Amino acid sequence: MILADKIINERKKNGWSQEELAEMLDVSRQSVSKWEGAQSVPDLQKILRMAEIFGVSTDYLLKDELEPDTAPVAYYEKSDSVSEKIKVTLDEASEFISLRKQILPSVGIGVFLCITCPVILLILAGLQNSDMINISENAAAAIGLLFLFIQIGIAVFLFITKAGKLSRFEYLEQESFETEYGVDGMVKERMAEGEARNSKALTTGVLLCILGCVPLILTSVLGMEPWVITCMVALLLILVGIGVFLFIAVCGVHSSYKILLQTDDYKPDSKRINKKLEMLSRIYWMLITVVYLAASFITGKWGYTWIIWAVSGVLFALIRVIGEAVVRARD
Repeated sequence: MILADKIINERKKNGWSQEELAEMLDVSRQSVSKWEGAQSVPDLQKILRMAEIFGVSTDYLLKDELEPDTAPVAYYEKSDSVSEKIKVTLDEASEFISLRKQILPSVGIGVFLCITCPVILLILAGLQNSDMINISENAAAAIGLLFLFIQIGIAVFLFITKAGKLSRFEYLEQESFETEYGVDGMVKERMAEGEARNSKALTTGVLLCILGCVPLILTSVLGMEPWVITCMVALLLILVGIGVFLFIAVCGVHSSYKILLQTDDYKPDSKRINKKLEMLSRIYWMLITVVYLAASFITGKWGYTWIIWAVSGVLFALIRVIGEAVVRARD
């Protein structure tokens, strides 16, 4: 038997799936699949670890002439999360879905308030600079900043009081788990029922984000008054805010079903990668927030600094792809 056959034999002897063995070895399921298909060979460290897990010698794994009956019985005890994999009951799954339906709209409102917090400031600044309203520049800035901080304060309150209630279900997005009988059927049924609503919300949200740029581009190209262009920037933020609200309040609920079914971005392999890249994501967005606020307050050009978020989103997608490639390569 070659190494690939021995890995298959020992894995099945212990009743482990490729996914479970991958978790024990801290690699992706695809890596195990390639080893078993003789498409690649594990490095020495992984071979030593497999010998320990299977309870066999490295000689047995590496020497083709040694057969299974010459290998000792596996002694590895699955004392980690693989052996005691989390079981999600029907009641827990239903509660998780209901809680997200209740809370995500509030979270969406909070995000909408964060995105649109400079709107009043932009409109007042534009109207004041064009002498459309009879107030001083300092007064316009003070009123605008007041609304900005009020909106951010409300958003933070919503994030803390509402989103915090979902923290006890965070393990569903981070860990592998099994569902009890009836859960998958219930989730698939609800997912099918909400598919049309999710598609409409997703389509509407994307269109709002894209078409929101049209009035701004047209007014800029036509050389219209600065206050008109500033108002179009405010309109863009409002439309983007509505789009993001739909993504969170409607599409976010739909993603609850994918979380429970462990599909798409919530596959065990994807969770493993997400966990490794989580700190990078947090640091990145904290830095972007600091840069945005610093640039906005220093320059006072809130109507232009919002572009930092658009550029940062595209850049983050690129960084994310590179990060995933690095993690998979190391596995």
